[in-house]
Amino acid sequence: MPYVNKPRPYKKEYKQALDIGISGPDSLQGERQKARRLYDKKGVERKGKDIDHVKPLRAGGKSNPGNLRLRSKKKNESDNGK
Repeated sequence: MPYVNKPRPYKKEYKQALDIGISGPDSLQGERQKARRLYDKKGVERKGKDIDHVKPLRAGGKSNPGNLRLRSKKKNESDNGK
């Protein structure tokens, strides 16, 4: 019997991600999106740069302007959230 390619169940996967908290407005992903939107709304060019959270999201930091800074990708990745 030939292999039949079934469509991927995106809605089901998204619902599961919401249920376990890895997607949606209250997730860390949602916080990162808020930070990007803040910089885009201000018109800041962030090409080749990362938006760094001074207090990391995993430590309870939020995406408010006082906790954000624009850094080079190399510097942001090198400190590993320290």
